[in-house]
Amino acid sequence: MSPPPQTADRHHSRPFLFPQTHSTVLPDTSQFFSPNLTSAPLPTNSFFQNFVLKNGDQPEYIHPYLIKSSQSSLTLCYPSQFKSPAFIYQSFISDLTISNSNNPNPNANHVVSSFSDLGVTLDFPSGNLRFFLVRGSPFITCSVTNSVSLSISTVHAVIELTPNSSCTKYTIKLNNNQTWLLYASSPVNFTHDTKNITSGVFSGVIRIAALPNSDPKFDSVLDRFSSCYPVRGDAVFTKPFALEYKWEKKGWGDLLMLAHPLHLRLLSDSDSDSDSDSITILEDFKYNSIDGDLVGVVGDSWVLKTDPVSVTWHSIKGVQEESYSQLIEALIKDVDALNSSAISTSSSYFFGKLIARAARLALIAEEVCYPDVIPAIKKFLKETIEPWMNGTFGANGFLYDSKWGGIVTKQGSLDSGADFGFGVYNDHHYHLGYFIYGIAVLAKIDAAWGRKYRPQAYSLMADFMNLSKSNYTRLRCFDLWKLHSWAGGLTEFADGRNQESTSEAVNAYYSAALMGLAYGDSHLVSIGSTISGFEIQAAQTWWHVKEGDNLYPEEFTRENRVVGVLWANKRDSGLWFAPKEWKECRLGIQLLPLLPISEALFSDVEFVRQLVEWTLPALGREGVGEGWKGFLYALQGVYDKEGALVNVGRLNGHDDGNSLTNLLWWIYSRDDQEVGCDRGGKFCWYSRHYSH
Repeated sequence: MSPPPQTADRHHSRPFLFPQTHSTVLPDTSQFFSPNLTSAPLPTNSFFQNFVLKNGDQPEYIHPYLIKSSQSSLTLCYPSQFKSPAFIYQSFISDLTISNSNNPNPNANHVVSSFSDLGVTLDFPSGNLRFFLVRGSPFITCSVTNSVSLSISTVHAVIELTPNSSCTKYTIKLNNNQTWLLYASSPVNFTHDTKNITSGVFSGVIRIAALPNSDPKFDSVLDRFSSCYPVRGDAVFTKPFALEYKWEKKGWGDLLMLAHPLHLRLLSDSDSDSDSDSITILEDFKYNSIDGDLVGVVGDSWVLKTDPVSVTWHSIKGVQEESYSQLIEALIKDVDALNSSAISTSSSYFFGKLIARAARLALIAEEVCYPDVIPAIKKFLKETIEPWMNGTFGANGFLYDSKWGGIVTKQGSLDSGADFGFGVYNDHHYHLGYFIYGIAVLAKIDAAWGRKYRPQAYSLMADFMNLSKSNYTRLRCFDLWKLHSWAGGLTEFADGRNQESTSEAVNAYYSAALMGLAYGDSHLVSIGSTISGFEIQAAQTWWHVKEGDNLYPEEFTRENRVVGVLWANKRDSGLWFAPKEWKECRLGIQLLPLLPISEALFSDVEFVRQLVEWTLPALGREGVGEGWKGFLYALQGVYDKEGALVNVGRLNGHDDGNSLTNLLWWIYSRDDQEVGCDRGGKFCWYSRHYSH
């Protein structure tokens, strides 16, 4: 599946851009990026973001190593985990630090000379060193030019340095029980003292790998694949619900990479067809990781297939007709209360939620065959969306930042904390996802309006969904290796990027697919649906913590049914806005907004029951918000419809993005017979019934 045409309106010669701004809060791009890169949009939520922020010296987790760049040296850490009931993190320790021992300018910055979906290249120009940091490589690969004397230091003690007969391989044993293997493309002499290993003059390629569990039986595996190294990796959407990894490699022999648990599931789900014939899984060759064991896979390309999900306007199984009268009664009240002039917020996030909430009412009205309220909803949607599209919403608005290449808000361009950091590229898929949901629905019910505002709509979508060369970076938030999004933008964090709400991430790509339906854009439908499918499986893998799972340490799994904030290098039970004890918030932030696709996200009914039962005691705390209760009762409705209806009937308020109508719609569209788990595949009827 080739990338879609230019991401703005195809009927216009140039993509629409919101008015340009010169933000006062965005960091400079020229300090770390090579000059040939800065003329194009740059990543803002990527796996290597710390390398280009502030001093560029905070570590990033490039599996299986934590990697830190500082003072013209690169430090590797094969991390161990700190475990507790409340959080897990990987400790950074300077296991090995690589540098030029005779660097004339040791304080010079590194330079990002290139990047790809699956890797980044760091250059140390003053040291004549180039590091190919490709995600999932068990080796760190360094290209050494101009006859350099290498220095490798450690905070531990070197207790053994053993060369092979040709001095092209060295075994390094440290006093922390780690063993590292070093491979050289030509003979090189290393000497050592307690803390330092130093080479003679060398030019060529050096590769360094931790030996898993310091077990000699894996020595031969690393030997076998030591001569073939990746320099970059691309991820290509080849067809719906599939993603292909293609690595550019150098050297000779076969390529060894590592797969995380979701990779392995999606690779194995490729069945035994030709997609998986080109790879070999080394099931016993494993590295430890906070994301679960990383397992060796041999092959130049992988094909990952996710379960298909249907992107639908309405509920997947339909609403029970006997509930129509109750739903219509609630619908009339909720629509009567719509009043655009009474909106007090100017926040792009909260404003977007109000738009999407109203759009839900229109679709529910369609589903229960009550079109009488749709004109009032359409009027509200026009009054709330158009000022943001036209730039006439005085208190805030969308602007284009040409420095990094993306949309920011008027408030966010002046204050890095405004709009939850939207101006420094935090949470873009969250905020814009809500707007796009409303736009998709309005374009569906008013085609003329949709045609008029199509350029602006596509510009908003492209900010986080762009695939091709454009005014926006490629897939701003979605991580093509982890297969989920990152919400954290241009802020330096010791634990890397982070994401709190997976359901709002799913909403963004689902809403983009709905917009594709509204505009008859099959490419957008396909890409939005596919990314939604991957995001759902990643949420179920790393955020949903099932009883008895062994992905996370036992003490964390015992105490948590859902992760609060997931960081690249940490799992936290707390939220940005609530402590870990507020379990109803943890549940709610992983469910809102409540949509037809929520059914695929929470397709494991047994897990839903575990999550609700784990959360319920938290409702005994004083001051629990009614809106958060509503999301808990919604999930209760998956397996206990009558009990959920009673509880929803007692609520005296709802989340600002939710409504009584939406809660009743959800509960009355549950299937009493549904049990077990189908991992989402049952929500695509064609796949389920007609594609085998």
